[in-house]
Amino acid sequence: MSGILGDIQNSAMNYSAKIDQDDILRARNVLLASGRRTPREEVGAYRVLAQVSPAAYLPRLVKALQHLSYDPSHRPEVSLALCEEAVAAARTVDPAEPERANLLYEALGTCQRGLYEVGRRAEGLAMRAEMLAIGRAQAETSRSRAIRGLSEWASGLSEEGRYVEAADAATELAATALPGGPAEGGLAWILLQWIAALRDAGRSEEALAAFKTLVDMEAAEAVNDRGPIACHLFALFEYARMLGTHGRRREAAAARQEALVLLTELAATGERKSWSGYQSSYWAVLSLMSGAESERPRPGEPRPPSGVVTLRWSPDVRRDYFDSRDALRDEVDALATRAAEDPESHLAELVRLHRVFTIRSAVHWEAGARGCTEHTGALFDEGVELALRWSRHRPAEGTPAVVRSLLDRSAFRATTREFGPALDDFREVLRQLGEECGSDG
Repeated sequence: MSGILGDIQNSAMNYSAKIDQDDILRARNVLLASGRRTPREEVGAYRVLAQVSPAAYLPRLVKALQHLSYDPSHRPEVSLALCEEAVAAARTVDPAEPERANLLYEALGTCQRGLYEVGRRAEGLAMRAEMLAIGRAQAETSRSRAIRGLSEWASGLSEEGRYVEAADAATELAATALPGGPAEGGLAWILLQWIAALRDAGRSEEALAAFKTLVDMEAAEAVNDRGPIACHLFALFEYARMLGTHGRRREAAAARQEALVLLTELAATGERKSWSGYQSSYWAVLSLMSGAESERPRPGEPRPPSGVVTLRWSPDVRRDYFDSRDALRDEVDALATRAAEDPESHLAELVRLHRVFTIRSAVHWEAGARGCTEHTGALFDEGVELALRWSRHRPAEGTPAVVRSLLDRSAFRATTREFGPALDDFREVLRQLGEECGSDG
């Protein structure tokens, strides 16, 4: 077999074979030669020298293999083979080597992504379990609260629909992080994952309590100019929605009135200081949590992990989620034709499916497709119009859809710093709910 995949297999087959002295000399010359060597040349040299002096060269081989696996020109199976070789090499490092655990953890982290990329999900999750075991052992040795691998393990469980286990893992993660405080925004991402995992597991009271922790923290961060007002606003939007879903109408109305104060300030003066823009990622996570009520996942299929930014989804789930938009657009268009002819039978489903498509498109926009802001905004406009049509046809069922669509658009407009229009939408939400004057709704 020729090419890099052949090199990998030959290396694996001859790993313990006797090394020719000429091979050793050539390998040393590659490393000592002046000029720039390629990552592939470096890996080849370390493969040889790791068999001669494993203590010195095995750790370097592990890192070089990982580096080579990132080459974007490689096919997924080639990158994965390099990652698997890196894991195998890391396992052979002397257990007495102080950096062995870190080497193996990082090699497993790279390899599990490659496994998910090619659809070998069970093996990917097993590697996450091994990463967590390493993290626990390191935390016990160092007496550290932080446990590496917990977040990745919780995400993997969530993708598989193992919600009870995911909630337990996310609860443990939050317990290790809460004593450290906001940590420059780091705690917020952990709390979002915790809230979503609890909700998915049906532990609604715990989810609401965790959400109050997040809202209170964001309020304190915004007041002290340590975090964007917008993050506090987005948290309040979703917190109020979740409260309302669980019948706590008075608290939901109070949260909306607090959000009104923040959005009024943003519309008048904008943020008090400039921020890096991470609030759009924060909004996207909360939008996915809100949009979960409109989704109808197929049993047995992996799904996006709740409360987690898209960059931390497994590669295959992320790819399938975004690729699904074309088929969803076709479904929405076909359903729109049927709904025009028979709204009684099809309009409610059109409103639901259009919201699914809109949220997926908006999350795709946030993940990097920045050139389509106007198109994404138009989808939210369409969602409002569809909900209004449904409300005129069936007020009792359509009015909640109008509220949802207006809140979705208000949050998106706030994300794009259109605070005035966002405030207009939110005031209409309050009018629809009868809360203009702060009533209990």
